[in-house]
Amino acid sequence: MAKVCIVLATYNGEKYLPQMLDSLLAQTRPADFIVAVDDGSKDSSVKILQDYAQKLPLQIHALPQNTGHKAAFSKALELARTQLGDDDLIALADQDDIWHPQKIEVLEMKIRDRDLVFGDAQVIDADGKTIANSWREMDRIPKHLSVKALLTGFTNVTGCMALFKAGLLANVLPIPDGVPVHDQWITLCAAVRGGYAPVSDKVIRYRIHGENAIGGAGGHSWTEKLRTNLQWAKAVHDSTLYARLNEDQKKFLDGYIAYMDARFQSALLPGRLPWLVRNSHYINPHVHGIFAHLTHAAFGSVGVKFATRFLGKK
Repeated sequence: MAKVCIVLATYNGEKYLPQMLDSLLAQTRPADFIVAVDDGSKDSSVKILQDYAQKLPLQIHALPQNTGHKAAFSKALELARTQLGDDDLIALADQDDIWHPQKIEVLEMKIRDRDLVFGDAQVIDADGKTIANSWREMDRIPKHLSVKALLTGFTNVTGCMALFKAGLLANVLPIPDGVPVHDQWITLCAAVRGGYAPVSDKVIRYRIHGENAIGGAGGHSWTEKLRTNLQWAKAVHDSTLYARLNEDQKKFLDGYIAYMDARFQSALLPGRLPWLVRNSHYINPHVHGIFAHLTHAAFGSVGVKFATRFLGKK
């Protein structure tokens, strides 16, 4: 039977952490061990973890100073990797959510020959009140994205709702510096290697409270999102994963990087319009209908400087 490891990163999480740990205690399929990395908390997070180590198979690693969300998870994954075989399983955990009791059991049953599966979630606020019955519906998250769509910076997997095979860590680690968030990178690695799939079950209560490290904590400007997507694409291009892409995927990624670089440098890009029309369903996977795709392609031929100066974009 495969082992299941939960990887948890904490940072000043004392307000919600006990509820999270209680939900791990309630799992119908308990984890074999839990790697918890505290990212330099100044509150009682480490003390809470130590108290729960009497009830949960916690391995606690307290970092002396804050390194950031992605780095903390990367450290936790490195620690877990040494204790797992390729067919063992990893579940990512955030400090402020509440897992449904059957989360591990459901996802373990459905992963089969895939590298990763991800469920849905109920959405709760800071006080635990339900504000949406489906995170996927609330945020209009598609169940499926192609590798090409993932290469542009889109993602449809939230790490705390996922379960993946430990063998994937051979491609995941080390996480490239230019990758914005760890679960986005894990999803792409899974899509390229063994595939990933959605599960309709709601597996957690996903808390949005305005102080989330990532996720529903707030948005970025249009320009910032474009810069992040370009940074992501370049990080993928420079990573060892690039060699695992097929030739069509490599050609698309190279073209996307060239297009995005040009969009930051030029006011208008009419020569890019045919490429944008051909690839709009990858660049705008959330858009449906021919007219909508043509409209987005036309706007895509407008440079960043022009859009911010004359079209009100920020």
